[in-house]
Amino acid sequence: MGGSGDLVAASTDLLLGGSCVGCRRPGPALCLRCASHLDRLPFETRPSPAPPGLPVVFAVADYGDVVKEALVAHKEQGRLSLARPLGRALALSVLGVLCRASDSSAVLITLVPAPSMRRTVRERGHDPLLRVTRECARSLRKAGVVAVIDPALRVVRPVGDQAGLNAAERAANLAGAFATRARRRLDGRSVVVV
Repeated sequence: MGGSGDLVAASTDLLLGGSCVGCRRPGPALCLRCASHLDRLPFETRPSPAPPGLPVVFAVADYGDVVKEALVAHKEQGRLSLARPLGRALALSVLGVLCRASDSSAVLITLVPAPSMRRTVRERGHDPLLRVTRECARSLRKAGVVAVIDPALRVVRPVGDQAGLNAAERAANLAGAFATRARRRLDGRSVVVV
């Protein structure tokens, strides 16, 4: 945990009878022990099969257990206090990429969140990915990295629910679903698509 926002989120969870999404113990949405799963050194990883042209990917945790529970709870159950630890974990992953880069001095990182369908945002009552991206940018700035968010992608066709799809099915589901609003907006920038 870290700032006054964390204290407010934890207090709200306690007052409303919340529990940790990882261990299910009463308390904040993510207890300190479970939060440690998201607060690790980044490591290089690749999905299998890796899509052609996939750049270097870093993560701080494998998708499973606490991480999966936190993502699903934030996204589907509106556990908004999870945006901060998820955003910090994303920022650590971005820092891993920067450390690996040959010249990461004075870098401007442009975070481009994948757009959500308007209907889905309305149904959920929030845009989980945008919320996590904002927390990521905040964490990167605290670490001295210039980070901006640019909603440079737009939805050009609806996509189906990704739950339960394998890698090939997900790729087919997303193929041609997004386009850049104006390609020149991203030219010459270091872009992280979230």
